[in-house]
Amino acid sequence: MAQRPALSFSHFGFYVRDLERMADFYTRVLGFAISDRGDLETPRGKVSLVFLTRDPREHHQIVLASGRPDTLPFNPINQISFRMADFGGLREMHRVIQTEPGVSEISPVSHGNALSVYFRDPEGNRVELFVDTPWYVVQPLRMPMDMSLSDKELWSWAEKNARTLPGYKPVEDWRGDLAKRLNQ
Repeated sequence: MAQRPALSFSHFGFYVRDLERMADFYTRVLGFAISDRGDLETPRGKVSLVFLTRDPREHHQIVLASGRPDTLPFNPINQISFRMADFGGLREMHRVIQTEPGVSEISPVSHGNALSVYFRDPEGNRVELFVDTPWYVVQPLRMPMDMSLSDKELWSWAEKNARTLPGYKPVEDWRGDLAKRLNQ
């Protein structure tokens, strides 16, 4: 198989019903900054856009676009995932979202290879905040996680469980195997 040209994920955009409410949520609660905003004429009519970023090297990492219908039979967004710098940040965000109006379905879980907090944003999109663990286990996996445990207790619980799961190995070993499969 021929090697594919290099690419990396850059940003994503999604339609929202209430542009200002969602811009407020993603800036105030998740810490994004508005890098630009404006209207664009499209073949389907005018769309208002808000560009958001948390990285000064990236003009935008998220684009909020007006025009999401009020009623959709199905939300096509499975999840929007953000890697946290450390577990302390994940714990703090878990605390913050618990008191945020419009946030629902808060669910801390372990995937074995990551510790995550899932929730629904004010328009019902599922958001994941996570930190990686130093282990790999076969996916998918989702185990409820008790955020009332101390950091030491929680990490001990996560490692103990991960060690019993199929495919358990240090994540660096798994990454090496994957790099070989990707011809890198």
